[in-house]
Amino acid sequence: MQREILIVGVNHRTASLEVRETLAFADERLDDANRRLCALDGIEEAALVCTCNRVEAVVCAPSAERARSTVAQFLGRAAEIADHLYAYEGRDAIRHLFRVASSLDSMVVGEPQILGQLKEFYARAASVGATGAVLHRWFHKAFSVAKRVRTETGIGGRAVSVSSAAVALASQIFEHLEDKTALLIGAGKMGELAARHLLAHGVGSMMVTNRTFDRAVELAREFGGTPVPFEHFPKYLHLADIVIGSTAATSFVLTEPLITEALRERKYRPMFCIDLSVPRNFDPRLNQLDNVYLYDVDDLGQVADDNRDERGREADKAERLVTHEVEAFWRWLEHLEVVPTIVALREKVESIRRGELQKTLNSMKGLSEDQRAALESLTSAIVNKILHVPITRMKQRDHRTEAYYVDAARRLFDLEGSEDS
Repeated sequence: MQREILIVGVNHRTASLEVRETLAFADERLDDANRRLCALDGIEEAALVCTCNRVEAVVCAPSAERARSTVAQFLGRAAEIADHLYAYEGRDAIRHLFRVASSLDSMVVGEPQILGQLKEFYARAASVGATGAVLHRWFHKAFSVAKRVRTETGIGGRAVSVSSAAVALASQIFEHLEDKTALLIGAGKMGELAARHLLAHGVGSMMVTNRTFDRAVELAREFGGTPVPFEHFPKYLHLADIVIGSTAATSFVLTEPLITEALRERKYRPMFCIDLSVPRNFDPRLNQLDNVYLYDVDDLGQVADDNRDERGREADKAERLVTHEVEAFWRWLEHLEVVPTIVALREKVESIRRGELQKTLNSMKGLSEDQRAALESLTSAIVNKILHVPITRMKQRDHRTEAYYVDAARRLFDLEGSEDS
């Protein structure tokens, strides 16, 4: 059976935050979405990847062309998102997944979070039976490529994560962080990382609020901060110089009236708001208020520009490593259908050779060991020469030609009974 691979989706380069918000799958909907995508006609295996910066479907299908249209319809109204959507097939798809895992396609090149996120998304798809042999091999190869990139290049040494980019922005707005108070709203991973970076860079104090108060208490204890009940956090807002949003809420938790009142109470001292969530937690109109500085995940990518040249050389090394690994995986995928057919063909012809040779040897009683060995060698050589051209044809680089010869070999040599092997 012919298998083709592709990736269809959008990322921070092709679509704005507003567009990515409309396509994003909430965490509680992800398992069902993986099931539904894999169940679509023409889709054999599938895994959805949904982060702040990308929404992608990684797919294995009999026909990439047909699957591309199917996946586009699944992600959203194809006509409305057509200008933002990309599709990678074959080698290009392999390269893209490897680059994503290695953080070469990230908003901040070299950030370490994406690999863990990718592992989680693959595990979610696998847990509901949406993946199979091809995606299993593909994702795990991506993980090993990312590990090589991290250990064999210095790309991580110059990298700035989205969370540390937020700290860099805070340092631009406030001359000192030692006398500043931060409020973490929610316990999302990005927010937690940002809070840790702020503490590491000397922020004076930390308040933590979360819908699950026990989680707020746990994090506050870990940070040496103060837990705040979620329903009461507006009362504490005026104390916060830095506010980090990292909840799974689908509506704004920080609104214009809340910030306006907080500004009045704090005598209009500046407030720095970092919205790390998709969908966004903070109303974008906050940026129109005097002394309020609001940045979302798209804004944070700009902070990495200063280090781009320094990271470039290491990124080039990583790209060359990825290119090598792409070819290795492509060879495996090309021969996915060929190998069982070659094995079955060799086994069948070899079985015939052994059977006929044994009949001949049984009828020729006076042969010496050297003569028997000569006949064994002669018949093996004949088999190898006969099989050389069919096997070479089946290993053609053209995937469609290869599939034609594989099918022909199975029919001509009656190998259909060997399918399971």
